[in-house]
Amino acid sequence: MSILILMRHGESEWNKRNQFTGWVDVPLSKKGIEEALEGGRKIADIPIDAIITTTLVRAQMTAYLAMSEHHSKKVPIVVHNDKKLKEWGEIFSEDAIKESIPVYKCWELNERMYGELQGLNKAQTAEKFGKEQVHTWRRSFDVPPPNGESLKMTSERSIPYFENTIVPMLAEGKNVFVSAHGNSIRSIIMDLDSLSKEDVVKLEVPTGDPIIYDYLDGTFKKRT
Repeated sequence: MSILILMRHGESEWNKRNQFTGWVDVPLSKKGIEEALEGGRKIADIPIDAIITTTLVRAQMTAYLAMSEHHSKKVPIVVHNDKKLKEWGEIFSEDAIKESIPVYKCWELNERMYGELQGLNKAQTAEKFGKEQVHTWRRSFDVPPPNGESLKMTSERSIPYFENTIVPMLAEGKNVFVSAHGNSIRSIIMDLDSLSKEDVVKLEVPTGDPIIYDYLDGTFKKRT
């Protein structure tokens, strides 16, 4: 059996200010830092073999802060795709390799891209466009905001990445920690729990709180 850990990043500075964030690269707030550390304490005893995070700094900060609480004391090391970074970042100590955990960054699990809403205050946007329209943009499955992505569009990149990259790691017996975003994690849970499009838009993914699945023989079972 292997273990999948899904964690939404802690509160960001724009979460705190009630702004649409999407792909804008905003760091964690002080509260978000504490949430990431607390999330790390909840998984501190679970062996972790690989870390998947996104290209956005709030997810990366969450992963590293969470791992600073891990009892293994292993060091997260980013695996770069760039040829020069990969060549010059080679590790020549077997002990150092054993004491590290590889970190893989991907854009496919980035947050939903909110298009022309990015940076706007959510309450002010509701006043401008109407609460019903903004609710539709935020909570429908397949209606995107202006020049942005719907949850359906987000799932069309996040689920294939999950199935083609993360599931094979789990099948090899590796425990995988995924630090990502509300909508990419919502998409993955939709796939794992066979949620309908009506159910998935109601799903709340808390910040900094790990969601854990056991994986055995191609089957996922959520821990309660």
